[in-house]
Amino acid sequence: MDFSIVGSAIGEALTLDSFIGIGGGVLLGYIIGVIPGLSRSVAIAIAIPLTFYMSPYIAISFLIGLSKGTAAGSAVSAILLNAPGEASSAATCLDGYPMAKNGRPKTALKIGLLASVLGDILATIILIFVAIPFARVALLFGPYEMAAILAFALVFIAGLSSGSLFKGLAACGLGILLGTVGLDSQTGMPRMTFGYTELMDGFPLIAVAIGTLALSEMFLQAERLRTERHNMSVKINDNPDDRLSWPEFRRTIPTIMRGTGVGTFVGALPGLGPSVASFMSYGMAKRASKTPERFGKGAPEGIAASESADNAVIPAALIPLFGLGIPGNVSAALLVGAFAIHGITVGPLLLREQPELLYSIFAGMIVASILMLILGWFGLKLFAQITRVPPHVVIPIVIFFCIAGMLLQGYGGFGLIILLAFAVLGYLMKKFDYSFVTFLVAFIITPMLELNLRQSIILSRGDPMILLERPIAVFFIVCTILALIALAVRTVKVRKPVAEAPAD
Repeated sequence: MDFSIVGSAIGEALTLDSFIGIGGGVLLGYIIGVIPGLSRSVAIAIAIPLTFYMSPYIAISFLIGLSKGTAAGSAVSAILLNAPGEASSAATCLDGYPMAKNGRPKTALKIGLLASVLGDILATIILIFVAIPFARVALLFGPYEMAAILAFALVFIAGLSSGSLFKGLAACGLGILLGTVGLDSQTGMPRMTFGYTELMDGFPLIAVAIGTLALSEMFLQAERLRTERHNMSVKINDNPDDRLSWPEFRRTIPTIMRGTGVGTFVGALPGLGPSVASFMSYGMAKRASKTPERFGKGAPEGIAASESADNAVIPAALIPLFGLGIPGNVSAALLVGAFAIHGITVGPLLLREQPELLYSIFAGMIVASILMLILGWFGLKLFAQITRVPPHVVIPIVIFFCIAGMLLQGYGGFGLIILLAFAVLGYLMKKFDYSFVTFLVAFIITPMLELNLRQSIILSRGDPMILLERPIAVFFIVCTILALIALAVRTVKVRKPVAEAPAD
């Protein structure tokens, strides 16, 4: 490790521009996270156009700070409204809202904030010590290994991001199909452009991301407005009993440590996501408790377990991204697009070609965690007021930013047509339970998969026996086949009782 590079990276993270960029991302994330229905992936998709004129370090740190702030902010609406800002904070509702209803909303919010920050910082430290050695090993991989690993990641994400393996594979196939639109990287021939010069570079990532994530979600939110009633927000009053004491918080520290471990493990595995981590951590905390009957009635350990795991997923999902170039979830996949906008190839080559940028991002993540604590602690009452903004006000504002972000790309009316098309696609995928996570990840990594697969075929001259000299590639090919079989069996077993169930 070159300590001079580390020192300069830390110095860059402590500049005024860095604090403004990261702090702005965390603050914007908090505001978006408090609003129910706006997830961190939606926030990143909307905010990517804002980073066009930022430096690469400030842009990536801004988006990571935005992701962290959104995760912490979603706990506010979960606790005060019993309506989580995103699905991963649903477990926080189980104890956060009862504690708030019992007259201790500030205590619940502070426990959630401290658990979020500790889980985030510890997972970031693990990322720093794991991603760099992982990237050094990955530099030794050739096209055979990378193609096998990418294929395994696609199958793994397709099977775990959807209730049905077949629906997951269908979403994956659609993502691969649309990811091949544009000029062939080797022959230069156009593919599926239908004569439109605007598609020579393929479908713009911004249109795909904003359409399938943000705009489609607004369509769903507008549809729900007709039928769903929203819970009344719990008010924060100056109650002398509503304060967090050190002994009460100290009892949650073992739970936070356990939740951080769960969130880090789940986040490093592509496709599982923060919702799995938060509910898994909550279940483990309940089983480990000597008084499990308190859970669901306002137990501080329940809030700490959910929030620590939820926030630990964010840095952990960057381990496969920086180590192999494979995004662990949708937020990490969108960061690939942000890197590409600034001409940076994410993956193990980042450590060799731009180590200062990588170390600066790590330092910026620590700064973002500290700013998240400061903003969350002193802005507690302000963020609580955001929960009172009605959805019919929020939805038009978000739609405006979606359209404005697309127009900043310079695609004009054609870009808006693409945006609307992917918004409709995302809406249908969510309505019929097709994994848009799998679709988006497949769309983003298809160029990398195609490149490595073609290089493998050229180097081997079509002889599959050369794989016998590549044990790592063979290992992941076998894992891909076994994963396909196991997930297919699971899907059939789950659907079989439903098919045989007698009609009512």
